[in-house]
Amino acid sequence: MDEYGFGSRGPGVQLLQLGLSRAGYQPGRIDGSFGRGTENALRQFQQAQGLPTTGRSDAATWQAMMPWLIGTRFVQLRQGDTFWRLSQQYDTSVAAISAANPELDPRDLRPGQTVAIPLDFPVVPTGIAFTSQVLELVLTGLLLRYPYLGSGAIGSSARGLPIWSVSIGEGETQVFYNAAHHANEWITTPVLLAFLEEYCLALLDGDTLYGYDAAELFRRTTLSIVPMVDPDGVDLVTGYLSSGPWYECAKQWAENYPAIPFPEGWKANLNGVDLNLQYPAGWEEAKRIKESMGFTSPAPRDYVGTAPLTQPEALAVYRHTLRNDFRLTLSYHAQGKLIYWRYLDYLPPHSEEIAQAMGEPAATRWRKLPPSAATRATRIGSSRPTTAPATPSRWARVSAPCPSPSLMGSTPITSAFSSSAWPSPPSRPSPPWRKPHP
Repeated sequence: MDEYGFGSRGPGVQLLQLGLSRAGYQPGRIDGSFGRGTENALRQFQQAQGLPTTGRSDAATWQAMMPWLIGTRFVQLRQGDTFWRLSQQYDTSVAAISAANPELDPRDLRPGQTVAIPLDFPVVPTGIAFTSQVLELVLTGLLLRYPYLGSGAIGSSARGLPIWSVSIGEGETQVFYNAAHHANEWITTPVLLAFLEEYCLALLDGDTLYGYDAAELFRRTTLSIVPMVDPDGVDLVTGYLSSGPWYECAKQWAENYPAIPFPEGWKANLNGVDLNLQYPAGWEEAKRIKESMGFTSPAPRDYVGTAPLTQPEALAVYRHTLRNDFRLTLSYHAQGKLIYWRYLDYLPPHSEEIAQAMGEPAATRWRKLPPSAATRATRIGSSRPTTAPATPSRWARVSAPCPSPSLMGSTPITSAFSSSAWPSPPSRPSPPWRKPHP
């Protein structure tokens, strides 16, 4: 976690302001600008935590703020503590504490045991830039509150960041949702994660999820979510990556396309390849269309690469679909109010009904497209192979006009799940309603 002080700007400052606000200190607007209001709030927080009141976000300050970033704090039980007493003390619910601590029997609590206490706000934030760092904090928080969630990395990005997946459910019917194939559409990431948290809360409360019994959904289906397919590009667009060789290389490519604002117009990964155009289905046609538009080499958008599946992010999603048997996949984008539910002449069963049902609540248009129009829209469709899988030699990185990112030195990237400073996600038990205490 970086250190910030007066005058600092960027998404890291936004995260700091979010933590201060959640902890009850008022930094002013959560705008990513470290002004006097943020400095005063930070000094008050440091004083309350018994830390030196430097007004800078040093490592000790971030560590003390962690409960308000992941939404869970840890306490040691004292004599006479009960889940009900803890819920009153920390303004939460007995059900939330029980869900976060499935290994503890509330009728056999012992002094010295450590209890995870969910705090009284949603884990998934709104109103801040959703960087790869924020994603890992959110996933850590969700796994701590709802340890029956599954999680892992399906692969790595060009820059070496993990591409995280989170799953919920135990049913045979598998469904796959993904977001942020395009870097500048990162807002789709918190949309999906907020939905996941809403699902978890419906399970916790024994409630319904948009008219469906949440517990029944859990028993009958398994939902797999990849919330950020392009973490490198997202970090570039949000300003979390604002210097260094990867940034400079992207900036150099962007200079060839002055009509596309940099970095906010960037859609590609950090090899300059549009990940949504990397799947085998229709790749040759997409290549023809995009090259006719002038995208023939690494660019902020619309460059299809030298072959399908040359980019690690697309390859990770492709392999993820092959390892599973998804009955439905949904790819979230942030441009246009359209649902594309068919590809060329391929019409999956019930796809039209699903598109209609999804479009009604949001007044979203769904439209039938003839094969030629569907191709022109460059909706690549399924990530399942329609031809022979790519050979390893076709997975090489694209050549670049600036120094190849694959040769650039960098410091190791520590994720939230591997940092010793943060709590490790617990192993995945059954949900509390499946294994009631006797």
